[in-house]
Amino acid sequence: MSIPAVERLSECMQSTVALLRDLDDAEWATPSLCPGWAVRDVVDHLAGIEEMLLGWRPEGEQPAPFDRLRDYLAFAKDATPGARLDRFEQTLAARRAELATFTDDDFAAVSWTPIGIATYGRFMEIRAFDFWVHEQDIRVPLGRPGHLDGAAVLLAVDEVRRSFGYIVGKSAGVPDGRSVAVRLTGPVEASLCAVVEGRAKVVDTLADADAEVVTDPLTFLLLACGRIDPATALDDGRVSLRGDTALARQVATHLRFTR
Repeated sequence: MSIPAVERLSECMQSTVALLRDLDDAEWATPSLCPGWAVRDVVDHLAGIEEMLLGWRPEGEQPAPFDRLRDYLAFAKDATPGARLDRFEQTLAARRAELATFTDDDFAAVSWTPIGIATYGRFMEIRAFDFWVHEQDIRVPLGRPGHLDGAAVLLAVDEVRRSFGYIVGKSAGVPDGRSVAVRLTGPVEASLCAVVEGRAKVVDTLADADAEVVTDPLTFLLLACGRIDPATALDDGRVSLRGDTALARQVATHLRFTR
């Protein structure tokens, strides 16, 4: 049994492992896009979390078993990149096999997640998003672009869509009565639209938004995760503005929703 999020998570796992197999030791020590983390630290984060989740079943509001991370962190302290990768691959293979046995009831089970109490299926959506973003944390500074199209990217965009009303209404402070859209172009095309009617409301489409931000999915997601400077992305042309450009700039510079 599987759900789309698990399929996307598996896709991200395999894409990340394929990337890591091609890195030399110096690249493992390269600073990633995630502030304060080298590539090896990103791998440790992903590996440690998946090891922690292996064999765990949610129990209502009980947190995930973070104490399990101690074993992995002790291993990683002096491990070589090769040893890290071997253990990572073994863990991910075990996790994929485990998730393949889960039923609809397992995915519907009430579970702790990083954003609050939800279901185990929702937790896996968040894991897929986290994996894809961290894969790009590695790829971008190493100049190794990849995994920029397909369903995993759309899942990541949809994760931001869940918070787009907050982004528009609270972070960007779009005034009442105005409408905005973010148009994503490139290998994956999508639109995120919202109107402010007392409060910001996400809508499916907007034919004629007051302000539009146009960019590619990678740039959008890096902005949403606080990985790059909005001013730089505007200056170098990765982000363009249409309609009420002042309002569009207000949105473009306040897309970050992760903390």
